[in-house]
Amino acid sequence: MSTRDKDLLALRPVIPTAKVNAQMSSEEHFQNETLRPLAKLQNDLLLAVFGNYIAKHKNVFFTLTIEKRLKYIENAILRDIKFRNSLKGIIIGQFTLEEYNTYITNSSALNKRMMNLVKERLLNQIQLLEIKAETI
Repeated sequence: MSTRDKDLLALRPVIPTAKVNAQMSSEEHFQNETLRPLAKLQNDLLLAVFGNYIAKHKNVFFTLTIEKRLKYIENAILRDIKFRNSLKGIIIGQFTLEEYNTYITNSSALNKRMMNLVKERLLNQIQLLEIKAETI
């Protein structure tokens, strides 16, 4: 294992609820072993990137009702391909070489899992977006 890989793995938070067992699919295993810790590690950056996305779209997000804000987050991740690719890069850039090789064998299914994790993180922290906007 390269020094880069060791350093990347050392940075990752441990998520006690991210269980891995033999009955899991390979995608679920990868999600719990790799994607969830990386999403947690990159959480502050993901929030900042989405805050910038809101600002670039004229802060329309802050004029919406809570229900429409939730839909806005979902639509941004699902429909804005450039933004989606940026989010994927934030996670993929933290892969070890072995993880990347695993990822490319089933990238479509793993991308869905990755974007669902990011979406859920943003939805669950929607109040932090409001707080960050007030401090700007």
